[in-house]
Amino acid sequence: MTADADRDPVRDVLSAPADPTRRRILDVLAAHGEATATVLAAELPVSRQAIVEHLAVLDRAGLVAGRRAGREARYAVRPAGLGATARWMDRIAADWDGRLSAIKRLAEDDDPA
Repeated sequence: MTADADRDPVRDVLSAPADPTRRRILDVLAAHGEATATVLAAELPVSRQAIVEHLAVLDRAGLVAGRRAGREARYAVRPAGLGATARWMDRIAADWDGRLSAIKRLAEDDDPA
């Protein structure tokens, strides 16, 4: 079995920004539009090498995309990477809304008399 077969996009999208440094990277990229690992390291209190590792996690999760610009790799946020996770969360929320409505109906229909 390959690593891709074990991939869970929802898990990846939820776990990648669980790290505060990765959330900050996403914030900086969103503010800049795109940036290199060197630019990100200048704005964050971590090394360039650590930034590259965090970017790899975010890239695997589909939250950022890198492109070559000469000798540099420039990264940008990929909002579409949140799509599958947002749809999953919407389904979960709808399920819970249905359950809560059923509980409310049962509670309101329960006549103590």
